[in-house]
Amino acid sequence: MVNVDTVYQKVLALANKEQRGHITPQKFNLFANQAQMEVFEQYFYDINVARKSQGNDTVYADVDDMLEEKLQIFEGVDDFTTISSYYPNVPNYMYRVHEIEADRGKKAEILNTKDFNACRNGGPLLSPSMTRPIANVRNGVITLVANQNINLMVNITPKFIYYFRLPAKVNWTYVVINKQAMYNANLSTQNFELHSSEENQLVNKILRLTGISNQQPDIMRAGAVMDQTATQQQPKI
Repeated sequence: MVNVDTVYQKVLALANKEQRGHITPQKFNLFANQAQMEVFEQYFYDINVARKSQGNDTVYADVDDMLEEKLQIFEGVDDFTTISSYYPNVPNYMYRVHEIEADRGKKAEILNTKDFNACRNGGPLLSPSMTRPIANVRNGVITLVANQNINLMVNITPKFIYYFRLPAKVNWTYVVINKQAMYNANLSTQNFELHSSEENQLVNKILRLTGISNQQPDIMRAGAVMDQTATQQQPKI
């Protein structure tokens, strides 16, 4: 987890050079959440690339393991009784469904729409079965199939759904003293939920957004360059 006040103070220190790039708490919270989502969403692209490349036996140096560590805080699992009132719709708190387990210990293969339709209409060799159910998640709706053109609910009841949730919304809370916003940690304060190693990247992204908002090209470029430098310094996938 990354402390929200630490990031805010760093952004202020960098953006306030020569008093040209002040950022209000309201703008900071807006930019902080955008930056957090950029980093969070990038995990899924990076892990997809990492799994296509060969890993190594050193856990702390394996990119796939590093990304899994960063994502595990957002992973959740619900049993069917918890989500039965939603099914087949995906509850709002589920950002990405990545595994569906049926009641007989069978895991449904989650396919994109094209492959899902191909399997359903591809004849005996491709068609789903009781031992090889398939699933598709599209537009917030889960479709589970165990036999050709037969909904899985007729044959196998979903038991567990594994998913990734969204990071909690960042909130830097404050009180105004002598017309200055001063940090005030309380129950409404929300730190970044990202891995602590992402602190510098968050600062750089927020700084870039601040430069764009304040129409300060130098601040924008500084944030973009630092963000790019930090990315290049990360282990190559």
